[in-house]
Formats: sequence, structure tokens, C-alpha cells
Amino acid sequence: MEQTFIIIKPEAVKRGLIGEILGRFERKGLRITRLKMDTISEDVARVHYGHHADKPFFSGLLKAITAGPVVMAIIEGPNAIAHVRNLIGATNPLEAAPGTIRGDFAVENPYNMVHASDAPETAKAEIERFF
Repeated sequence: MEQTFIIIKPEAVKRGLIGEILGRFERKGLRITRLKMDTISEDVARVHYGHHADKPFFSGLLKAITAGPVVMAIIEGPNAIAHVRNLIGATNPLEAAPGTIRGDFAVENPYNMVHASDAPETAKAEIERFF
């Protein structure tokens, strides 16, 4: 069984979309094996998004992810990483297909509703960072 990691971002929490987002993963047949609500400090956000530190949108990304409570989850199932990434849609909400989480709920970056690990190594590091 493959594991992956997601963060339901502050804008989605504020809009009351936690159940809708988690439900999409469950309806796909994936299992939520760990779940918690917390806030992300700027220091942790800088580590988490460190691979974007040299990009012009980095400060906006930090501001968005630290703006309020988030919900973090470990999701498990066959090909969990690919399935989760397909369900959330393209990073840019303007490019995300209707029917995906970002396509249905996000309007602009960096407010794209959810973060998801993109590879097994990333998932392992992010799970260790947050759980």
C-alpha cells in the first residue's frame, strides 16, 4: 500500500470544505489513516516549501499556508500518490479540470485549496515533518 500526504489549506478550512475534500478521497477508495487539524508556523512553512524559496511567489505561498488552521492527512491505497494528484487537479486553478478539487473550488494561486505530495520520497519526508 502506498501512502501520501495532503494539507487542506486555510482557505478551504475557512470555506467549510474539509468534509467535501476528504470525501472525494474516500469515494475513490482511498483510506485516511491519520488526520489532524493544526496551524503551520512560518518556520515550518519555509522548510516545507523550501524548494520554491527562489521563486517570486514564495512569500505569498508562506502567507497563504500560515493564514489559519489546516487539516493534514495521510492517505493510503494502491497508487495513492497518482490518484490523489489526479483528484486535486492542476496546481493553477485556471488549468484544473472541472470535477477536480482545484477545478471546482479554487479561484487563484496560491489559494488552490490543497497540497499533495508529488512522489514517494516527498510523501515520506512530509509525513515525517508533520506527523
